Amino acid sequence: MRIVVRAFLGAALLAVPWAFAAGATEAGAASPRCAQLGGWQRLANRIDTAVYCPSWMPDPLVPQIGNHWNNIDSVDPDGSYLESFAWQEAAGLNTQEIHVNLRGYPGKVRIPRTCQSVSTVNGKTFRKKIPCFQDRRGTWRSTNGLMVTKYTVNHGADSWHVLFAWRYGGSLYTISEHVAPPLSFSKVVANLKRMTNGLVLVPPR
Repeated sequence: MRIVVRAFLGAALLAVPWAFAAGATEAGAASPRCAQLGGWQRLANRIDTAVYCPSWMPDPLVPQIGNHWNNIDSVDPDGSYLESFAWQEAAGLNTQEIHVNLRGYPGKVRIPRTCQSVSTVNGKTFRKKIPCFQDRRGTWRSTNGLMVTKYTVNHGADSWHVLFAWRYGGSLYTISEHVAPPLSFSKVVANLKRMTNGLVLVPPR
């Protein structure tokens, strides 16, 4: 497992609706292409499960595993993975950030309940396991056939993100983006739709 964390604050969780479907390109539409196939193919081979390679990411991010935007490249023992791409820049007293996460949960279709809710009552701290993706806000079908559910309250590395989730081949997949300057909520949703439309399925070899 390789994890490289650069100068950017990981977000909490904005959940986004999710859905579950395979990915067939609609007739007449140009097929998206995975221009940075190498790292995604190695990931698929490593976990022996198909992964989704983005053909586009918001500028200046490039969806190449191992480049300087790829601040987290993590695979758990069960094959679950997180590929994070982030850009951050100070703008006066404010910080601007573009942050996209892609996840996969091989052989699992349920929303993980590994995130924690922490509260303090009368000086006593309580911790409770909660779903990592919450606040489902409907579904949407991408041009490549994915039925996606959108979540707007998410946790862990997806905090303050809008998240799209779907199922394919008995596994759960997600893509999320941080709602933070310079991007509005509506722009993040538009970016997620464009990224989802351009996802390329990479099977293991």
